[in-house]
Amino acid sequence: MSHNNYDQDQILANLNIEALNEMQLASIDANTQHRDVILLSATGSGKTLAFLLPVLSRLDPAEKHTQAMIIAPSRELAMQIEKVFKQMGTGYKITCCYGGHKREIEENNLIQPPAVIVGTPGRIADHIRRENIKTGAIRTLVLDEFDKSLELGFQEEMSEIISALPQLEKRILTSATDAVDIPGFVGLDAAQELNFLADQEDRDNALAIKVVHSRDKDKLDTLFDLVCYLGNRSTIIFCNHRESVERTSELLWNKGITNEYYHGAMEQRDRDTALCKFRNGSANILVTTDLAARGLDIPNIRYIVHYHLPLTEEVYTHRNGRTARMDASGTAILILSPEEKLPAYIPAEETEEIGLQGPYELPEKPKWTTLYVPLGKKNKVNKIDIVGFLSQKGELKKEDIGLIDVKDFSTFVAVRKVKASHVLHLLKDERIKGKKAKVEVAK
Repeated sequence: MSHNNYDQDQILANLNIEALNEMQLASIDANTQHRDVILLSATGSGKTLAFLLPVLSRLDPAEKHTQAMIIAPSRELAMQIEKVFKQMGTGYKITCCYGGHKREIEENNLIQPPAVIVGTPGRIADHIRRENIKTGAIRTLVLDEFDKSLELGFQEEMSEIISALPQLEKRILTSATDAVDIPGFVGLDAAQELNFLADQEDRDNALAIKVVHSRDKDKLDTLFDLVCYLGNRSTIIFCNHRESVERTSELLWNKGITNEYYHGAMEQRDRDTALCKFRNGSANILVTTDLAARGLDIPNIRYIVHYHLPLTEEVYTHRNGRTARMDASGTAILILSPEEKLPAYIPAEETEEIGLQGPYELPEKPKWTTLYVPLGKKNKVNKIDIVGFLSQKGELKKEDIGLIDVKDFSTFVAVRKVKASHVLHLLKDERIKGKKAKVEVAK
């Protein structure tokens, strides 16, 4: 029952992805041929797209009611799934429901039923009880990281939700572990299991673990030497507190190291700016709290530096999960002050020491700079418009334009630093689609 022949190439282009990976292709294939599918695959391997594409192929544009439900164990994961679905640009509406979100907002979003609902078990069950969610046309159910939902004690809600879906035809379950019994209430029928966890063994080896011993209790000089030693490669530096993030970032700037910082107390625009600049190479170093360890979509990170030791093993794993993803290898580096010991969950024999013999030269500065344009999707501006604008009015060649990130009301675009001031001069009074472009360097 495939309705719309959605344009996969367009979706991948919208997501900035060159091609689907093996696991995603296998998932599409299995979902075409089998009713129920269990997908076992590592975190960060692209599971979201592996179930969203099969869900999309089952949506019927003529159906006015909700057709698919996706349940995730945490609000971060639910919001991440919603973000990916919106980025795909399918034309279907998705609504995200989770605890801690104003219920009225969600209720308003549910009045016109969205094609897809994503959310956490507690909040979805609550909406079903209040009859805000009409379940009569839901034929597809995804339980993402279902092992976690069971672990977090959502069994009752999960059972209640599933029994409230009378027309359910298809179930897709994902997990990053295969050691979980699936309860009977899920109602699986001869499910096809795809197990990509075997590849995980190889991936774990793709992560090298190194240790640097700091001579002083204050590790900043050691961090500076390390950054110079690593050269200009993409690096995330984790601190345990927002204050230390800002302080570390500022001290690195004072020593001549271009970097961005990111934490939960920042304004949304500042967060967007920092991440865009890090993603597009205007800064190769991001100093952050563990906020960035979850669900941030930043490819190809070479080094993870644990400036402060992670508080738990789980935090350690999540931080490291930002690198060595699928086909890229990465290195995690722990900086230990004289009184710090390697945490017990890191086997000393698997680590390698980096002996820093400074002084080192400063790494070369990034070759890109980020321009900010206060227009975005809601102003009907897309990437193609931006490229046209920069090449025609800004006289830039294709290779002078880097990553473009179009948000709802703003756009960030990387341009070659040597061309930036000339471009700003040329674009001073120019317009995009009749609106003043007001291009500036992103602060």
